[in-house]
Amino acid sequence: MPGYAPRMLEAIRRLFAERASGTPDSSTVAPEHELRLAAAALVFEIVRADGAVKPEEATVMRTALQSAFDLTAAEAHALAEDAERASRDAVSLYEFTRIVDRGLSAGEKKRIVELLWLVAFADTEKHPLEEHLVRKVAGLLHVAHPEFIDAKIRARAESDLRASRG
Repeated sequence: MPGYAPRMLEAIRRLFAERASGTPDSSTVAPEHELRLAAAALVFEIVRADGAVKPEEATVMRTALQSAFDLTAAEAHALAEDAERASRDAVSLYEFTRIVDRGLSAGEKKRIVELLWLVAFADTEKHPLEEHLVRKVAGLLHVAHPEFIDAKIRARAESDLRASRG
């Protein structure tokens, strides 16, 4: 996607590369597919938070999933579809945030929050329900407020850069 924030994609790619190279306690870490699906479902929650699944948000979601998980376009599309189904079938956010909270480090969770903000800003407007949901997810992931604000500022800058490139 021309003009898409390559720096953000690289940060997400690093997030999962760092996770793969670490040695977290295997008793608290979800299997890779479950973690990917949970993170993707949280992203989809932001896509649909304002009641409309906008094409630009869905595109940013798929592109970010593709880059973050080193997937082909077809694999990213399939993950996005699975995430949409999981999101729509979920009883609460907790089933996803619990997996992500246990499976990622504090820095990785901050990057997930940054991704949520990036999707929220994808359509150049931040709906109050999107902001509420990002705040709620950040709280459930135990992302400290200064980190939450930093993630928001970084995502806003990426969104502005993308918008200026057309």
